[in-house]
Amino acid sequence: MSGLSEFTAVLIVIFIGFLPNEVWRVLGVLFGRRIDEDSAGMRWVTAVATALLAAVVARLVLVPSGALVALPLWLRVGAVAGGIAGFLAVRRSVLAGVLVAEAILVVGAWWLGVA
Repeated sequence: MSGLSEFTAVLIVIFIGFLPNEVWRVLGVLFGRRIDEDSAGMRWVTAVATALLAAVVARLVLVPSGALVALPLWLRVGAVAGGIAGFLAVRRSVLAGVLVAEAILVVGAWWLGVA
């Protein structure tokens, strides 16, 4: 950034990157308090979000990219199954599900000699 001081660069990041995003977060909190979680609209939003997440996971398993390409389908499916089991075993903990699935992928890649 020739010609810009460090302070100017920080101000640019704050005004262009941080503040516009923060405005929407604050508005979401303010208006979110008035939304009934059991309303039909919120059930629809939850269903769409769940469907999108399921589609992303299915795509990662069935049509992988990056490092997942080197892993066989049975290992990717096993990691998803293990992640679901970990999620259910530890009181519906998303963190537990992610850690179990990741551990299965890492150990499986190491065992197969892919890592």
